[in-house]
Amino acid sequence: MTNRYAVILAAGQGTRMKSKLYKVLHPVMGRPMVQHVIDQLNPLQLDELVTIVGFGAERVKEIIGNQSEFAIQEEQLGTGHAVKMAEALLKDKEGTTIVVCGDTPLITSDTFSALFNFHEKEQASATILTTKADDPTGYGRVIRNIDNEVERIVEHKDANEVELQVDEINTGTYCFDNQALFAAIKEVSNENAQGEYYLPDVIEILRGKGDKVSAFMTENFEETLGVNDRVALSKAERIMKKRINEQHMRNGVSIIDPDHTYIQPGVRIEQDVVIHPGSIIRGKTVIKENTEIGPNSEITNCEIGEETVIKQSVASDSKIGDRVNIGPFAHIRPESTIGNEVKIGNFVEVKKTEMGDRSKASHLSYIGDADVGSNVNIGCGTITVNYDGTNKYLTTIEDDAFIGCNSNLIAPVTIGKGSYVAAGSTITNDVPRDALSVARSRQTNKEGYVSRIKNRKRD
Repeated sequence: MTNRYAVILAAGQGTRMKSKLYKVLHPVMGRPMVQHVIDQLNPLQLDELVTIVGFGAERVKEIIGNQSEFAIQEEQLGTGHAVKMAEALLKDKEGTTIVVCGDTPLITSDTFSALFNFHEKEQASATILTTKADDPTGYGRVIRNIDNEVERIVEHKDANEVELQVDEINTGTYCFDNQALFAAIKEVSNENAQGEYYLPDVIEILRGKGDKVSAFMTENFEETLGVNDRVALSKAERIMKKRINEQHMRNGVSIIDPDHTYIQPGVRIEQDVVIHPGSIIRGKTVIKENTEIGPNSEITNCEIGEETVIKQSVASDSKIGDRVNIGPFAHIRPESTIGNEVKIGNFVEVKKTEMGDRSKASHLSYIGDADVGSNVNIGCGTITVNYDGTNKYLTTIEDDAFIGCNSNLIAPVTIGKGSYVAAGSTITNDVPRDALSVARSRQTNKEGYVSRIKNRKRD
């Protein structure tokens, strides 16, 4: 098999984005554009991947990490100049090199693979990924001769009136014979309207040498979208959201309103899950069979078991078991583990807590830094008082305990197995097993008090 290499062009600042964030780092569905490109190239089993960086180089390198080699383009003098920066890493190697822009997050692995295969089958020196555009304004035009062979690519600003009528456009993605690429790129000049070194000029140089230049056309124009401003970024977000949602639905997930459901790449959802409108599911979330999410729930980096229901709630960085009922308006904060058949009701906040099977906190409670056993009932208004202003402390509630409404459990404290805490108690000491703890003032009734006060006001 021919050796395969890739060069990602990611050096531009992206002034049209009007942002302090470098263009290729702008997220599409929560993931930087350049990372989408890498994700789609990875299945091709490349022998080497080189990313050309310039503006924000250190930040781009930090995001990509060891997924790529890097070459620096100190001055942004055009795409041809950018590719030349990879010369030291690639020029002596035999094989095929794909060149792709870091701001084209929608091109799929299937398209990259088809381009590689077509190029190698044609034994071409260069192959252009092209498509047809209803409105080709701003795109380089692919100019063919009377034999339908590619002659050259003309940038929009350099095109004449006839060339501007061509609707076949250059997507900015190419495959090259690696040796031919770096030989030809030395001959690229900057005698054009922009005063830049254009990579497409390599096509005309290769043609002039008698080398074979081919074009592989994709029918999916949307896939080739380059993101240069916030409008295009929004379009890319919409297209990728639709692509992701449709893939989940084909895999057996019911998404009630795909236009209003946001699921990031990397989320895994098993069949017969139902996602209601307004739900946002991010990160490395895993949702198992027959679970129901939403409406209006936000899930980030969670593992959620089977037959669980999460309504109008937020959960992040936590593990949630089977047949759990959460919400509405609950908040599961990071580092929580919710057992099976647990109920976390409305306006309950859980943070850094392990909650055992079949335990319940049905409403209006805060459970933070706690170890809660199984079959525990936590009454309305209960608070684990875990913070003294300096340190956080653990509350332990053992199996089968019953915590009455409006209780304050002052950590560190342990509520023993099977014990009861009376409503309205403030617990500062451990409660023994099977005990009843009452920690409140004794009730005093002053009979006739109200009448005396009223009579005093009339006098």
